[in-house]
Amino acid sequence: MTGAPILEIDALTKRFGGFIALNAVSLAIGEGERVGLIGPNGSGKSTLVNCIAGVLRPESGRIRFAGSDIGDLAPFQRTRAGIARSFQIPQPFASMSVIENLCIPLEYAGAGWKRRHGDIRAAAREILADCGLAAKAEALPASLTQIELRKLELARAVAAHPRLLIADEAMAGLSSAEVEEVLSLLFALSARGITIVMIEHIMHAVMRFSQRIVVLDAGRKIAEGKPDDIVRDPAAERAYLGE
Repeated sequence: MTGAPILEIDALTKRFGGFIALNAVSLAIGEGERVGLIGPNGSGKSTLVNCIAGVLRPESGRIRFAGSDIGDLAPFQRTRAGIARSFQIPQPFASMSVIENLCIPLEYAGAGWKRRHGDIRAAAREILADCGLAAKAEALPASLTQIELRKLELARAVAAHPRLLIADEAMAGLSSAEVEEVLSLLFALSARGITIVMIEHIMHAVMRFSQRIVVLDAGRKIAEGKPDDIVRDPAAERAYLGE
């Protein structure tokens, strides 16, 4: 971990009836760090992210962000505190233009951008330019390609002015060249000091991007370390390939 922790998860447990989706998972992420969260389907990755975002409430454990306990905060309050996420399946407002899709999070959560610009649309245009979508500002989401939709999803998360960005399968289904575009964008966001947690099944991408990787399996953290160490970790190999 690099830097002081911005996110601290302590013994987080989440059940769905008799099924234990997270079993006493603990994790600390440093400010500005790039962390990959991997594991087979059903390992608990999405449940962990939903607990961090406030969509799900754990049965036990604690989540601290920037030194404060956020367990009682609603999802919108966590966004305003500096936690943003992109979703695997982009869900833009279909009747709004690309730039209008950014104005919503800028208006309600992007205080940092508004302080800098005063003009929400100017702030939105800057974000779109950074994400390679400047030429699509007035287009409707239905006209965008898959890679453009993924960039819009990330742009909407960035509009919330996050300190921590959770990128959930931002590269799923993209070509190799498109994966490189998304990686370049995420590296650029990291260079600004944004802490990034990447959830991804494209192993060469997550291994290249991450400074540290956390492996979940069956709701437990089974491995954690640098990418080169994880690829040689027997527990991580068993989780993906079986005994």
